[in-house]
Amino acid sequence: MPPRVPSSLRRQTFRCPYELRIARAASTAAASAVTPAAPIEQMTRSPVPIARTPPTQPPSHRSPEYRRSQLLRQYTSLLRTSPLMVLLQHNNLKSTEWAAIRRELTKALRKVDEKIAAEGRTSPELATYIKLQTVQNSIFDVALRIVEYFRPSQAALASGKPPSAVDPVTQTSAELPLFSGSRDDPALTHDLSRAAHIAVKSMKGKHELANLLTGPVAVLSIPAVSPEHMKAALSILTPKEAGFPAPTRKGHPDYYDPTVQLGLQKLNLLAARVDGKVFDIAETKWIGSIEGGMDGLRSQLIMALQSMGSSLTSTLEGAGKSLYFTMESRRSVLEDEQKGEGEGEKSESS
Repeated sequence: MPPRVPSSLRRQTFRCPYELRIARAASTAAASAVTPAAPIEQMTRSPVPIARTPPTQPPSHRSPEYRRSQLLRQYTSLLRTSPLMVLLQHNNLKSTEWAAIRRELTKALRKVDEKIAAEGRTSPELATYIKLQTVQNSIFDVALRIVEYFRPSQAALASGKPPSAVDPVTQTSAELPLFSGSRDDPALTHDLSRAAHIAVKSMKGKHELANLLTGPVAVLSIPAVSPEHMKAALSILTPKEAGFPAPTRKGHPDYYDPTVQLGLQKLNLLAARVDGKVFDIAETKWIGSIEGGMDGLRSQLIMALQSMGSSLTSTLEGAGKSLYFTMESRRSVLEDEQKGEGEGEKSESS
């Protein structure tokens, strides 16, 4: 049996909470008596508005917190930094098939880099930066229109107002009193701004690739115009449609793995986008068939220009030579006529 607590201690324990409350109230009253009251100006002044966006992020027409907005920014950046893109249609590929296809694609692209380095060319290695990814058609279409048709400099001039600096605290600007600090500010010309939205809204469905963005679409992005890398990629992804030979079974046994082959059967070549221009399948084949890459194309261009110059020179020389021979023949005829007339006069006089 536990020991019994004396009644005096029990009464003291019961009084402790009450005494603590009285002590706290007394300390609070003393503190309020010592602390001076806030001035009238501070009480009447309106509080500073809470910043809705961070200082480094301007107001946006499209909410940047949404995934659609982030995908739009990603697609516009991809289109601006990838001068060579190949559009493919995919039909319900599994994640294991995507992984196997990307593995074989990376192997083929690395071999191209090794071949270029072995030839002594100074082209940068591109295999690490070439990506194959799926896209959302509606957002990718908007990104295409923004990149192709929206010009920020022209939008700023059309608004008649220069871009203004937004206060990081109040998110307002004294330079633009009408739309200052608002997402509708016409001076804001980033990809998520209202100016970009209005500029490309009327161009819906007018882009050349708009008709191809139906169904599941994947994009192969290459950060440089490299026909050799494009040929290697198409020989892996769509060898039959592109007309390029597929890797041999002896040299690439993993390429003929059932997972890879099942995935490749679900891929179809649609078109390509090279330096902002759309190329169909036949033109895409021609780009991949350029021997020696861009260096080979430059050499072919130089040879064509040289042949054109030599042919032009020979043509001009031929015209001059024919004129010279004509004049010489005419001179000889005139000389013969003059000699004949002189001999006739001598005979008559004699």
